[in-house]
Amino acid sequence: MNNTFTQLENFGHSLKTACYRLQPRSVDEIHEAFQLAKQQGLTVTARGAGRSYNDASLNGGGIVLDLTGMNQILEWEPATGIVRGEPGVTLSQLWQKVLPDGWWPPVVSGTMTTTLGGCLGANIHGKNNFKMGTIGEHVIEFTALLPTGAEVTCSPQKNADLFYSMIGGYGMLGIFTSVTMKMKKIESGLLEVHAWPTRTLKEQLQSLEDGAPNYDYIVGWLDTITIGHGQIHAANYLHGKEDPEPQKTIQLAYQNLPSRLFGVMPKSMLHYFMTPFMNNLGAWGINTGKYITSLRKHTFRQPHAAFHFLLDYVPLWELSYGRSGLIQYQSFLPKETALQAWTEILSIAKRQGLPSYLGVTKRHRPDKFLLTHAVDGFSLAMDFKVTDGSRARMSAMLQEFDQIVLANGGRFYFAKNSETSAATARQFYGEETVEKFRKLKKRCDPNGLLESDLYRRIFE
Repeated sequence: MNNTFTQLENFGHSLKTACYRLQPRSVDEIHEAFQLAKQQGLTVTARGAGRSYNDASLNGGGIVLDLTGMNQILEWEPATGIVRGEPGVTLSQLWQKVLPDGWWPPVVSGTMTTTLGGCLGANIHGKNNFKMGTIGEHVIEFTALLPTGAEVTCSPQKNADLFYSMIGGYGMLGIFTSVTMKMKKIESGLLEVHAWPTRTLKEQLQSLEDGAPNYDYIVGWLDTITIGHGQIHAANYLHGKEDPEPQKTIQLAYQNLPSRLFGVMPKSMLHYFMTPFMNNLGAWGINTGKYITSLRKHTFRQPHAAFHFLLDYVPLWELSYGRSGLIQYQSFLPKETALQAWTEILSIAKRQGLPSYLGVTKRHRPDKFLLTHAVDGFSLAMDFKVTDGSRARMSAMLQEFDQIVLANGGRFYFAKNSETSAATARQFYGEETVEKFRKLKKRCDPNGLLESDLYRRIFE
């Protein structure tokens, strides 16, 4: 098992920490890592692709288990759509395995580079959360290794308390060793996408609310600088003969995102050209231009990969935010209070001269998981550029946002928010939920081996 002392970062490059990075290839090697940590008085954190915007997979001075080497798809049943894979399997591997047989992952993130273990640890949601829920709702069972050395199998029927707390538990109770999921049957490699503009935040939220029952997916882009201008993208699966060439469109060659812009410039170079525009004026210009080009309602067909994985269109796009990186702040608010709370939040950001450069809205529904972020309402994710001069003001502003969200019955998603305090976390989870989690933690991890910077920030 490889062992190096190195510096790791979050995906937004706004947080950095030094740690011991171990790369296990088997369950036995994960067990060895637990034993080593216990002997050396160190803590252990699991890490997949490192795509979290915050400190979920960072562990300053401790051990980080890089699980990307455990990346085998162990079983695939095209007749039933059931797949079993190791925690390091990426969504890219997953969809490329199942699509040619007429299946698609039921829930995906905005990038295909995330791993199954990471997706379950954060209990990711997609553009269809209002209909399909989180990824955890499509897990048939998983196996996990606890720090005690026990190997457990969990499902909604077996070890249900662990099933509903380890999914969304950010790896703080045990390490996933395999995941069994049910895929979604599809009849075409294309989606029919409907796009239309929205003039105000109120109109955008109403479009999400009214549109959700009519579509399989719906998502909004919001200009968070001008505050209100935006665009909705809603999509449906194609059925029957709606796609005249389904055997062609479900082939991998039809789905893959091009690596070059206009067939010439490598996309991996685009972030260099984006960097000069990552300031308040440049972001205003980009957002305004995008809104103007979105004013025409239109319908088009798009491959699944192109529709879902927008974050992969420009490789390394996050580097365009500069050396201090970015913070993504995402809040979830009930449909009754979302407009009021986000209007206040966006106004504060504008007044402070620290606007978000990108806003994304989605429609959501509640779920059964212990550390859930879900509400019957909406989410708004915002990207903020960090500089040495703005970091302290940014942190204070985001904590002010937290209080507005709490006052309006909202919740948070800890694959993203990096400034939320322990007091705020306890308040939105509630004392009963926190105590349930602590009891499970004591049972599964009596020596406190599993810790991350995130865990120490919000639970201790």
